[in-house]
This record gives sequence, C-alpha cells and structure tokens, in this order.
Amino acid sequence: MAKLEPLDKTDIENIVSDAVENAVDFVESEIANDRIKSQRYFDGECDLDYEDGRSKVVATKVRDTVRNIKPSLLRIFMSSEKVVEFVPKEPNDVAMAEQATSYINWSFAECGGYRLLNEAFHDALVKKQGVMKVWWDESQKGEIYTYDNLTDEEYNIIVSEPDVEVIEHSEEIYAELDEMGVQIERKEHELKIIRKETSYQIKIDCVPPEEFYVDRNATCLEDAYVVAHRTEMRVGDLVAMGFDFDEVSELDTQLGGSTSSDVEEYERSGYFDDEQSESDADPSMRLVQVTEAYMRMDVEGTGVPMLYKVTCGGSDYKVLDYELWDEIPFAVFECDPEPHSFYGTSISDLVMNDQDAATSMLRGILDNVALTNNPRMEVLDDMVNMDDVLNNEVGAIVRSRQIGSVQPLAVPFVAGSTLPMLEYMDQLTEVKTGVSRASMGLDPDVMQNTSATAAKIASQGAQGQIEVIARNLAESGMKRLFKLMLKLFVKNSDEQALMRLNGTFVPVDPRVWDTSMDASVNVGLGTGQEDIKLATLNQTMQTQMMIYSQYGAGNGLVSLTQIRNTLADMLALGGYRNAERYFNPMNPEMEQQIIQQMMQAQQSQQGQDPNAANAQAIIQAEQIKAQQRSASDMAKIQAQQQTDAARIQAQQQAKMAELQYRRQGELEKLQMQFEQSRMDDDFDRDKMAQDLVLEASKILAQYGTAVDLERIRAEQAAPRDQMGNIQ
Repeated sequence: MAKLEPLDKTDIENIVSDAVENAVDFVESEIANDRIKSQRYFDGECDLDYEDGRSKVVATKVRDTVRNIKPSLLRIFMSSEKVVEFVPKEPNDVAMAEQATSYINWSFAECGGYRLLNEAFHDALVKKQGVMKVWWDESQKGEIYTYDNLTDEEYNIIVSEPDVEVIEHSEEIYAELDEMGVQIERKEHELKIIRKETSYQIKIDCVPPEEFYVDRNATCLEDAYVVAHRTEMRVGDLVAMGFDFDEVSELDTQLGGSTSSDVEEYERSGYFDDEQSESDADPSMRLVQVTEAYMRMDVEGTGVPMLYKVTCGGSDYKVLDYELWDEIPFAVFECDPEPHSFYGTSISDLVMNDQDAATSMLRGILDNVALTNNPRMEVLDDMVNMDDVLNNEVGAIVRSRQIGSVQPLAVPFVAGSTLPMLEYMDQLTEVKTGVSRASMGLDPDVMQNTSATAAKIASQGAQGQIEVIARNLAESGMKRLFKLMLKLFVKNSDEQALMRLNGTFVPVDPRVWDTSMDASVNVGLGTGQEDIKLATLNQTMQTQMMIYSQYGAGNGLVSLTQIRNTLADMLALGGYRNAERYFNPMNPEMEQQIIQQMMQAQQSQQGQDPNAANAQAIIQAEQIKAQQRSASDMAKIQAQQQTDAARIQAQQQAKMAELQYRRQGELEKLQMQFEQSRMDDDFDRDKMAQDLVLEASKILAQYGTAVDLERIRAEQAAPRDQMGNIQ
C-alpha cells in the first residue's frame, strides 16, 4: 500500500519534467504538423507539385476565408463598450456588478483589447486555438541619479529614502573658516544612486500556439494533468523576478530549428530567431528556456492534490520555484470545438483540401489558355530556321525552305467548360465556412434582383456560421478571460481606484467585489445589427419619456440616469462614444441632489408666500383633473373611432352585397336574352330550310331545272365576319 509522504524539490522536478516532456511530445507529434500545414496554406502555399514551364499559381482559399471572417468577428465583439457583463446574484449587488463590468472592460481596452482579440481570433481560425494569458505584474522600474556637493544632512536624507540603492559614493574634506574666523572641516559628498519604483498592473498577452502544451488526455483546462507555457526569456528578466544570476545564467535553450516548435515559429515569422551570439557580449541578455507548469500535486502529503505553479528552467526542466496557485491563468478561444477533446477544428482544416482542388483546376485553366494563345509548333528541322521559330515576337518572320514545314499543334480551348466546376468548388467552400458573397453583400443576384428586405434576410441567413463561431469564441474564451481578470483585481488590489462611470469619476474598491459572479457575453445570433438595436432603443426612449412625464421623478420605474444611459447607448451605436459632449453626466447621487434642490426651492417659495402651498395644491389638483379629463376624452375619442369604423365597415359590406346582387340579376337577364335569341335563330333557320325546299320544288315544276340544294346549304352554314360576308 502506498504511503503518503511530502514531496521534496527533487520529486517535484521529476514529476514536472516527465509531465511536461509527455505533453510536448503529444503536441509536437499530433498537433504541430497540422498547425504548420495550416500556416503554410494561409501563406499561399500548397502540397501540389508543378512542372517547369507550367503555371504555379495557388488559389488562396484559406487566407481569403480567414480574412473575410475576421472583420465580422471583430465587429461583433468590438461594437459594444461592454463586451462582457457581470450578472449580480442579489438586488444589493447591482451597483457592484455595474462597477466591475465597467472597470474590467476599461482595463481590457487599456491592455490592448483589439490587438489581443485580433491575434487570438487569427490563431483560432488558422491553428485550432487562440490562447490568452492573464497575470498580475509587479515590476520595478529604476532610474539613476547623480548628485554633487552634498552636505551631510542632504546625503543622509537621500540615502534614507525607501527604494533607494547607492551605486557609487565618495566624499572629500575641505578646511574653511567660519563666521568667527575659526577653522573648521566641511564634507562634500558625490553620490550616484538608483531609485526603484514598483508598479502593479494586470497584464494580458496572446500566447503563440507553439508555446502552449497540455497532456494528451485533457479535454479542458480544468481536467488537464499539466498545462505548460514554454518560452524564452533573458537572464536579466529572470534576475529581475528574483532568481539568482548564477543559477539562471547556466540554463540552456533550444534554438536553431531542431524542434517542431521552432519549425512552427519559423513558418509563422518566416525566419529562425537565433541570438545565441549575444551571450558573449552581455550574459544578462542571453536567451534561456523557461517553462511555467500548472499541475495538481500532493506536495504536503495530505492525500488531497492542490494546484501548483512550477517555474522550470532549461531543456532539462530544472525547478527554479514552486508555489500554490489559485487558477490556471489561460483562456482558450476555439471557433469549432470538438466534444470531449481539447483541440477542435480550425477553418484552415476545413478549407485546405478545397484549396488543393481549386489550385489544380486554376492551374489547368491558365495552362490551357496559355497553350491556346501560344501553341507548341511542329517543324521540319532541316527546312526552317530554328532561331526564327523560337522568336515569339509578334509579327516575326519565320524563314523556311518548304511551304507547310511549320505547323502549330492546335490545343482545344476547354477552360470555359472548367469554370463552372471552379464555381461549384467555391459554393462548397461557402457552405462549409459560412463566408459567401451574400454574407458580404457582394452577390449581384441578391443585391439587384430582390428587395432591400429580401437582400437583408439573405445576408443575415448566410452569416449563421459566423455567428456560431462568435458564440463559440465568447463561451470558450471571453467569459473565462474576464472572470480571471475579476479574480486578479479582487485578490491583488490594495487600495481604491478612480474609474469613469457614466461620464463621472467614481471611486471603486475591487476588494469587495464578488468573484463568484457569472459573466454574460454580449454576443449572440443577430448581434451587430445596429438598425435593430437603434429601433429598440428608440422605442425604449419613448416609453421612458412617457412614464417619466406622466408619473414624475418619483415613479419608481424610470430615472433620469436611465434616460441618460439610453441616450448614450444611442450615440454609441452611431459611432459617437463621447456622450458627455452632448449630455451632461448623470448618476443616482446627482439625480437625488437635483430632486432635493427642487424640493428646497419649492419650500423656500412656500415660506415666502403663505398662500403658495394652497396655490400649489390647487395647481396639482387641476393638473390631475386635466389629466383625468384628457384620459376620459381620449377614451371617448377611441370609442367613437371604433364605432365609426364599425359603422363604415357595415355600410361597405351592405354596398358590396347590393352590388353583388345587382350583378347576379344582370347576369341572369343576359342569360335569358341569350337563350331566347338562340331559340329565335333556330326557328328562323328551320323556316329558311323549309322555304328553300318549297322554292326548289316550284322551280323544278315550272321550269324543269333542278336546284343544287347542298351547295346552298353549305353557303348558309359557312362562317361569316361582322359585316356578314363569307370568310
């Protein structure tokens, strides 16, 4: 049975070095090759070979897709001043949550929020993940000062100041006479000091993917066995952090492109960073490998593992320091996370095969066009001048001894039939990534042949994939990043700070904030539609003004501060962040002071005029009566409008019924007239036929001539025009 015992420094070093080496082996063997390939494809390369003299063009689908997605993502996240908001747990925590939200968002912007998001999103789109690291930095800045001709008192005052370190000091003794003529000695000091100033601030940095490692069994940061950040630092920086110079100056590093991380760094930057030669001139500027490993270990031997931060140096992971730690200081951004796996899928992984296919077709099209315009020639070697044949100058003469000795090898133009296939490949890429001409507003069929509403719906529908990517980035990285910042401020702040909130500077104390508050990211489906937001704010403003004007300042639902916030948000949507230029700052304290001043002014007026109170009461009563009469009149008007509308509708229905009845009677009358006319026509036709037979009989009996009855009947039955002529 295993026995619980405390771990010494050697045990910790063995555990950490083994865990970090396994994590590095996993990432470099399973993940790094995909990231290197993604970077190559983003840079406009591919794995397809080409022949000399043929097209080498590459269809840059990976780069084009990533560059088209990034503006939409940055617009979604950076369009709001408060990307992340903290949600209070109780009603009393509302003010605290608002202060924390404004302060953390302001701090994020001060740390370069746009640059950080741009880098993290780029890594997530190209290299599966973007990683941000947040920490509390306690750095010292030193300035050197030189003093001459100091007296003893001045010298003692300077060297007794805190954070002052004497670098050089010399003194000289001079003999001189005082006011009484007595010879005395006087000292003069020459002093050179360094005055150190310690600054405390939060730091955020985007970690290069090749410097971040986890074990192969990890599915998230919380269940990872080890999370490591391996980078290079200068010896002087380690000394400034408190490490011994002799210890850190002996550490080594890995340079020269010998590892996958170096190859990945080369593909990203385009060159190898080899500065080993600097160590000869200045050892403090030499680069050494430093690894920060975050692991759960039972160092005390209690049976309960705790999270430790272990700082290791060199390629053999020598332990320089270890200490208990609160939380892993990394936030991981993923655009397409894979369930039950730490590494998800990047946009490059989805598009790389399409880039190969599109490159192959594009090269074939260009080669076909080139061969069609400039075909190869079939020549009789002894009958032509080869220099003339090899001359491609337009209009050049080819000298030959025999007609027909130079014949072009005709190449059929088939590039036109390949273009639809290239269009089909573009459509496949659009379906995979959600980046299409419709989403960018570039589809001529959508923009020209549809209405504005239909074009807007088509564009928004095409952005569904991008909005899902934005939600994944928000939930995976943004929430964790801001919660880490909140915990660092609460833990390390030792005094109050001034913050600009709603246009005024107010004191905030991060030490009293609740670190368990949940974070809500202002990113979701439909985010970025400024016209919808502005319409909503306009409707909200109208409702606020109606409530405030009808029920006054003490309505309990809407305050001047809230109305001012609505106005500021409307200006922000229009691109005007400085709302103080148009509206004075307002907060609940200022609003309460305004109300009190108004009440005091009213009381002072009432004190000057004994009848002022009665007059004010009468005025208020009349105002109430006027409001009641206005409401009653409005109700009567609405009721009358409803009655008039019902009456008009009934009249219209009656007229429609009468018109329909008249139309039905006229149709029946016309039908009867038509039937009677048809019956009369039949009678006349029968009478005409009978008269024809009688007349024919009379002619036959009187003159002995037979009449052609069939021909006469055919002429009678023949169709006629409007004038009665036979057609």
